[in-house]
Amino acid sequence: MSKWQVVYSEQAELDLRSIYEYLAFSLLAPEVAKKQTRRIMDGITKLNQLPLRCKLYEKEPWQSKGLRILPVDSYLAFYIPVENQKTVAVIRIMYRGRNIEEQLGRTDTPK
Repeated sequence: MSKWQVVYSEQAELDLRSIYEYLAFSLLAPEVAKKQTRRIMDGITKLNQLPLRCKLYEKEPWQSKGLRILPVDSYLAFYIPVENQKTVAVIRIMYRGRNIEEQLGRTDTPK
């Protein structure tokens, strides 16, 4: 089985940094922040094998774009598998309690 390349969008990198900063500085829990961001990144890295295993996001226009959701603890990583390039494009990472539709509405995605 060949492995896929995992790439993060600028927004996904910013999301991950924001999660870290919120946990480390707002909640004053730098060790928790480090461990949580590591768990998120480790979960995303595992998408290099079987990237189609996670469920499709159910709402349009995202479903027809192939957007999938990887849950990691209380966070969701949103990604699009690009099969012809064997690439997993991580487009957003967010706390599952956020208004997901609103956040995705502010997201640029590959065509």
